Amino acid sequence: MNTIIQNILAFSAVLLAVGFLVRKYFYKKKTKKACGTDDCGCH
Repeated sequence: MNTIIQNILAFSAVLLAVGFLVRKYFYKKKTKKACGTDDCGCH
């Protein structure tokens, strides 16, 4: 019974880590804010 719980926890931790990395690197929010008429790169 302990082995099953350990496997579930380890698999959950791996899924959370992969989900975090995918969200961080592949689903970036694109902001379209500019600081006036020209985009000075302040954002």
